[in-house]
Formats: sequence, C-alpha cells, structure tokens
Amino acid sequence: MTQQSESTTTTTSTGAEDPAPFSPLSSSLSSPTFVPGAGTPLAEPRPLGERRVWPRSFADRLTAPLPGLRGFARFAREGALRPGPEGLADIPRLPYEPGPLPRVDARTVAVSWAGHASWVVRIGGLTVLTDPVWSRKILGTPARVTPVGVAWSALPRIDAVVISHNHYDHLDAPTLRRLPRDTPVFVPAGLGRWFRRRRFSHVTELDWWEAAELHPRGGAAGASVEGGGGRRAGVRLDFVPAHHWSKRSLHDTCRTLWGGWVLTAADGRRVYFAGDTGYGHWFSHIGARYPGIDLALLPIGAYNPRWWLSDVHCDPEEAVRATQDLGARRMAPMHWGTFVLSAEPVLEPLTRVRTAWEKAGLARENLWDLPVGASKVLN
Repeated sequence: MTQQSESTTTTTSTGAEDPAPFSPLSSSLSSPTFVPGAGTPLAEPRPLGERRVWPRSFADRLTAPLPGLRGFARFAREGALRPGPEGLADIPRLPYEPGPLPRVDARTVAVSWAGHASWVVRIGGLTVLTDPVWSRKILGTPARVTPVGVAWSALPRIDAVVISHNHYDHLDAPTLRRLPRDTPVFVPAGLGRWFRRRRFSHVTELDWWEAAELHPRGGAAGASVEGGGGRRAGVRLDFVPAHHWSKRSLHDTCRTLWGGWVLTAADGRRVYFAGDTGYGHWFSHIGARYPGIDLALLPIGAYNPRWWLSDVHCDPEEAVRATQDLGARRMAPMHWGTFVLSAEPVLEPLTRVRTAWEKAGLARENLWDLPVGASKVLN
C-alpha cells in the first residue's frame, strides 16, 4: 500500500476573479487559525469560483493500487456484485420512513437522509446537499431498492452542493440538472470543468485540506442572521482526503480528485461527510485537524467481496472504528439500503453496524441509524 503525505499537490490559479455573489464570512468562523491540540494550521479559505490549473492525474493519491488484470480475472471467476436470492429477500424490510424536514434556524444543525450518500444538511443557516442522487436508476446499476426519502419538491432553496467524487452513484447529472445554475457547488480538484460545461456558474474546486466559506444569501436567512454567540451565520467547507479513486469513462481514471467534506458552522459545530471511502490512516488525521466533530456521516455498505472492495469501501466494523479515529461524537450510517452495489445481503450492513457499535461500548443514542427519509436534529 502507498502511504500518502498530508501535503497537497501544488496548483496554479489563473487569477480569475471570484464570480460568486457571496462575501466571506466574518473572521470568527476562520479563527483560530491553528486547530487546538493538533498543531496543524488550517488553510486560509480560498476565493469562491477561483479558476485553477490542476495536474493531469491524481493517481499518486491512491492509498492502494487499483486492481490489475490478475484481479479482474479473479473477479470474473468468483466475484459477484449482487447477493443471491436469500440476500435480496429482505428488501421489503429495508427501513424507509419519509417525514417532513425539520424546522430550522441559523443555530440548528439537522440532517435528513434521502438515501445512499445523499443528505440534506442544515447547518449555519444554510441547506447543503451532499452527493445528490434523486434518480431511480444510475448507469450500470440496478434501480434503487428504496425510493428517495426526501421529495425534491419538499426541499428548501439549496444554498450549496458538495460532491465527493465523480462515480455515477455520487455524481448524478439528471439530478443536478434540476438545480438552478447559480447554485454554489463545491467539488474535488479537476471536477470543475464537468460543472462549467453544464453551465454552473459558481463552482469552487478544492484540493485536500483546502477550504472555502459561504454564508446565506438575502431574505430572512441572509447575511444579517446571527448564529450562536452572536456570530454571523455561515459555513466553512473543508475538503479532506479519502481512501478511494475516481473514474467516469474509459479514459479518465484518477483524472479528478476524491475526498470528503468537513462542514463547520460559526458556532464551531461540525459535520463530517465522508463520501465514499475505505478504512485507513486518513480518519485519525482528519480528527486531529478538525477536533470536536459532532456527527460523522460514514459509509457502511458495498463491501463484499472484501478482497475486491476493502481498499475503497468500509465495512460496518471499520466505519465504527473510523468514528473513534475521528473522535466524532455521533455517527450516521449511509451508502447502504438504496442501490445494490455488491454481494452482501441487503440488511447485513445495518445489523453489523449495530453490533459493532455495541461491542465498542459506545452510547446507543449516538448511533443515528436513520431509516431512508428520516431526519435528526443535533441538540
């Protein structure tokens, strides 16, 4: 396995002015510059919409080599990307309990699970969508086995979208076409061109450990809204590493970066969205740089067969271990119960994560094992 350093790839900005009509947050959101107890400075927020030049490939960021011809040959002999009939028999039992989105203000942190890696995150007076996939079917994958948990028509105005990487179950063009083209989107390095070709006008690309800031736009939730402690509402968005990869066509393997997002409100509360990731050293690094994570949204599905998927997908026990490495107070499982992407029985991720959580001696109320469509408010 290749151990990666924490330094980011040097990139060059074209010097283009920020086209987004949002002013930076008050300095209270960015300070202190140094993470308490970690000794590692956080990056100064980058300009929104900055045009940058990126490397042609990010393959040097891989934690482990991608499977070669021998691995594909083994998979052809014995691999399976779908459970057998017994493993599919529990589809009717998958938890699905859609409900109304909670009422929020600038001091509220709330999450609603739409399914897979798609969350409606309310934080710092903003509504943020993570990896939005509202389509019934995605390329190369059977149709979703649970409906979308949050109706598109029920969504409030979307203030930002964060994307973890470009795989089709995380970057869904039909869903993104539903958004106004001036929606701010925050994406991994190299992925901005994909959005600009689709006429999105406020696109911010970040490398690992880089950040941007955003505050609400106008109206009742505008810049005058104050969060906890009298500070202005808004969110700092940090892009952080993940053990994964990227590919969307035959010829673009690792041409764009992959990662997760740490969303920090002005009052210091934090939500970590892992995107898609295997288990490894990055979790403890993220926890050290961003102490006090209140909630970790972590993937627990698409893990069998392990010899094929362990480098890029956590299993439930690893997700619990990652929560501890992060120092997160709570965990909400995701990336299961929506699309059948691998060979484990459809209900197994939920039963295994509950068992692993109990064995770790963690408080049951801090495992937010939500049904698809359910919400939870952070007190």
